[in-house]
Amino acid sequence: MENKKIKKILIGTNNKGKLREIRDLLPKRIKSLSTSAFNLKSPVENGKTFEQNSLIKSKYFSKKTNLICLADDSGLEVDLLNKKPGIFSARWGGKDSDFNKAIKKVYRELSKKDRNWKKKKIKARFVCSLSICYLNKRIASSTGIVHGFISNEPKGTNGFGYDPIFIPKGYKKTFGEMKYSFKERISHRQKAFKKLQNFIAKL
Repeated sequence: MENKKIKKILIGTNNKGKLREIRDLLPKRIKSLSTSAFNLKSPVENGKTFEQNSLIKSKYFSKKTNLICLADDSGLEVDLLNKKPGIFSARWGGKDSDFNKAIKKVYRELSKKDRNWKKKKIKARFVCSLSICYLNKRIASSTGIVHGFISNEPKGTNGFGYDPIFIPKGYKKTFGEMKYSFKERISHRQKAFKKLQNFIAKL
């Protein structure tokens, strides 16, 4: 890859929420394309970490399209559940990645571990790993983390995924209750992206 400014980048996700957030973080001069434009399904994510799964996606989509690809793998880790759902965050919602089902499962599993969990502060974190690949080569990668707690009940209709049950540390509202523009400034995805900002500016 030559040292000249790129004009477009593929965002390696079929998740509309992630697609919107990543697009909003990219420089305006870079045209972002989605995998749906190429009718591409996601590859099998058989990595053991967020970073490994992010790389699987960015390499796969880049090779399929011959474009530089920025991919994300992210999820919720709950301490009382031994950091589950973790890399299986989407899969907790079944084949359709139904996060209403996934949230109910989180609550069921918490109740199995501790009937009185709602009276305690259940520590959790959102993790996001970003990777940029061209064909089979990793160009850059980073990870962002936001620490917080699990809400006793889903709150808010903003955001996506587990946002309605995650309260970031230092705040009283869930991600689901926060305005999109505010959440974007403090999210795990923004933190991961910030580490790549200088690199992306040179692309």
